[in-house]
Amino acid sequence: MLVFYEKRLALLSVPKTGSTAYQTALRDWADIVVSGPTDLKHANMRRYDRFFQTMFRKMFDTEMEVMAIVREPIDWLGSWYRYRSRPELTNHEHSTQNLSFDAFLNAYMQGPRPAFADVGCQSDFLLPRSNGAGATHVFKYENQEKILEFLRERLECDIELRRENVSPDRPMDLSTDTKRQFQSLHTAEFALHQAAR
Repeated sequence: MLVFYEKRLALLSVPKTGSTAYQTALRDWADIVVSGPTDLKHANMRRYDRFFQTMFRKMFDTEMEVMAIVREPIDWLGSWYRYRSRPELTNHEHSTQNLSFDAFLNAYMQGPRPAFADVGCQSDFLLPRSNGAGATHVFKYENQEKILEFLRERLECDIELRRENVSPDRPMDLSTDTKRQFQSLHTAEFALHQAAR
């Protein structure tokens, strides 16, 4: 997570949406850089509002606008699937090395989810507290130029974005039935992505 106090903007780090690359590119302009531990780096909307936004309200009588990036839901889960297939996770409960993407997505649709498929969801990440506001600016991951244009204008800086934390390449074939079932069960995920810029 990055906070640009003077520009009244907070950039939440939604997992698997390029957050590490944005942190590297923008950390020199940020007033607050939260790169760890993971639960703080990837603080969701509710946690951000409860701790950070509350601090800004109480101490400075101001609020940050909140920015987030979301990915097409199947593509987002594909990134998790590939990320969890890396060699460091061999024989770990989170490993997806011996699974097809179709099997991973079917496991994600189970309740409760097995550990390797328990990765949350983007709509829950951005869900506001009952008395809080939601994200002000939500961008589609695939619209990188639009994201960079917004940040360059808002932060008044030049941004050079490099790819980081890249997941291994793996096939992401899905059966028609799995894809249809996933789309039916997770309409909120698709609605969130559709509504983003």
